[in-house]
Amino acid sequence: MFRIGHGYDVHKLVEGRKLILGGVDIPHTTGLLGHSDADVLAHAIMDAMLGALALGDIGHLFPDTADEYEGADSMKLMAEVVRVCRENGYCIGNIDATVIAQAPKLAPHIVKMRENIAKVCSCEVSQISVKATTEEHLGFTGEKLGISAHAVALMQKV
Repeated sequence: MFRIGHGYDVHKLVEGRKLILGGVDIPHTTGLLGHSDADVLAHAIMDAMLGALALGDIGHLFPDTADEYEGADSMKLMAEVVRVCRENGYCIGNIDATVIAQAPKLAPHIVKMRENIAKVCSCEVSQISVKATTEEHLGFTGEKLGISAHAVALMQKV
């Protein structure tokens, strides 16, 4: 049996924060603002996995009002989501994700992002797709005000 879920996340770019995507610390002049490390890619993927199983979203599991999640490493949160999915009898079939950012160029970091996500999800790198695109200077991402990500997760019964 298969289940599919979609996830979306967006965070504002600000000075004085790290830019972390897919567990990769990317050198940049601004970083993402959020309660945790604000890894929009990881957040979209987690929401897709949870959505596929009708288990809500990451805000349900990791509320941004809880002090224990302030500055949290999103890859550690993803490991907990994977555990919850397995507890419910499902594992990753595949994940397809897209990061929308005008800058910086993400192509040099995509392989490492895929490797990080696959490791946390206990699956092969070939099951994880990460792509990056710009919005041709349109909208909040095009104006470099924020970064967003979409993800689709196919979950399969264990």
